Amino acid sequence: MEGAGGAYGGGKAGGSFDPLSFMQRPQVILRAVCWLFSIIVFGCISSQGWRLDKTKRHTCLYNDDPNACNYGVGISVIAFLASMGFLVGEYLFEQMSSVKTRKHFVLADLGFSAFWSFLYFVGFWYLTSQWGKSDRPPNGVGVNNVQAAIAFSFFSIFSWAGSAVFAYQRFRQGTAAAFATNYENESTMPASYPSYPGGPESDQPYQEPPFSAGPGQRGPTDFQAPAY
Repeated sequence: MEGAGGAYGGGKAGGSFDPLSFMQRPQVILRAVCWLFSIIVFGCISSQGWRLDKTKRHTCLYNDDPNACNYGVGISVIAFLASMGFLVGEYLFEQMSSVKTRKHFVLADLGFSAFWSFLYFVGFWYLTSQWGKSDRPPNGVGVNNVQAAIAFSFFSIFSWAGSAVFAYQRFRQGTAAAFATNYENESTMPASYPSYPGGPESDQPYQEPPFSAGPGQRGPTDFQAPAY
């Protein structure tokens, strides 16, 4: 298993856990903000995003479109669960001794955060559009909740986008560290090979060049005519 000493923006595996430094990490703070915003969005819609019409049937305050309420609640519930999962992953991140495991976590964070930022962007415009077509509910019941859900859907776009940016920075740090390690390993290889004994760079005195002729033997430049 490969060591993960400081890979992808984390400390070395097996180090001591510091709760204060953990809570001060930008990734942890922003993930907690995502978690809080998701609670507000699905809480506002679930509590007062529906009303009873004349037929005693529940209708959505967003232009009587149940898909709008269900969309807002759905993406926020999943965001709530995902935020808790990524917070647990942040807690375990420095305990991951494998570089590949850290890489997979960072890529999952990057992909999910970017995708959920897009879904909240769609949700914000969807809820805003349907609310603009809606009739004001009797006595204004639920108006504040409906508008709060729209506002925090807008804020969630940037909180999830920020999480994606931090994940991308981590990914770049891990890639750069891996490249630097490979480059250092290559730079430690010898630039040249030692010359053969007796060569121009050798300190040993020259004894006899290779392929030199011994006594009674022909050298490479001696020529003897053949006898007929």
